[in-house]
Amino acid sequence: MKSLDAEFAARLASGVTRTCLCWRLSRADGTVIGVTDHDRRLLVDGVAYEPGGALAPGEFTASSGLAPGQAAANGALSSEAISEEDLRAGHWDGARVDVFRVDWERPEFYLLIWSGRLSEITHGALGFEAELVSLKADFERPVGRIFSRRCDAVLGDRRCGVDLDDPKFSGMSCDQQFETCKTRFGNADNFRGFPHMPGNDAVLAGPAASGNTGARR
Repeated sequence: MKSLDAEFAARLASGVTRTCLCWRLSRADGTVIGVTDHDRRLLVDGVAYEPGGALAPGEFTASSGLAPGQAAANGALSSEAISEEDLRAGHWDGARVDVFRVDWERPEFYLLIWSGRLSEITHGALGFEAELVSLKADFERPVGRIFSRRCDAVLGDRRCGVDLDDPKFSGMSCDQQFETCKTRFGNADNFRGFPHMPGNDAVLAGPAASGNTGARR
C-alpha cells in the first residue's frame, strides 16, 4: 500500500475534486486489466486504466477484526475489458480487485482504499453485478488436504492415473476405497487416501491393560 504523502494530502484537503476511482482486476491466469470512472485513460503505477464505466462503485466496508469486509460492483459488459463470454466461463471468478483513489491531474498520486476478490457474479441483459469480499475472506477457506481413509481423486484424472480408455475398465466405477483401487484397478500406488489411518476407536481407546503390547492394541 502506498502511503499518503504530504503533497497528495494537501491536494485532497484543498476541497477541489481531482480524484477518481481506478479498479485493477487480476485473474488467476495472470491477466490484469484496469478500468476507471474517469473520462480519459490513466497510467497509474505502470497499469493503464481505461475509461468507459466498466464498473460502478458500491459501498466499501471493512472491519478491524478478522471478519471479511464487503463491497459491491456493477457495470455494463465490455468486450474490451470484461466480456460476457469470459464471465460465463468463470474466468473472473475469484479474481483479485484493488481499488485506488487517484488524482487524475497527477496520477502519480494514488492511494489503495480497498482490496478483495470477486465473489458472487450475476448476469443481466444489460450488464453484470458482482459481490466482492475483502482479502480477509481467504482466512476462511480451507487450505491443504483433508485426511481421510477414502481416496480424494476422481477416477481417471491426473492424480488417479487410471486409463479409462482401456477396454478392461469400461463401465467401471470407483467407491474410493483402498481395496477397490487395489483389486479392481490395480492402482494401489496411486491411491490418494490414507487407508491405514487410525479411526475414532483407536483414538478413544485407553492404554492396554496388560502393559507393553509392541504398539498393538
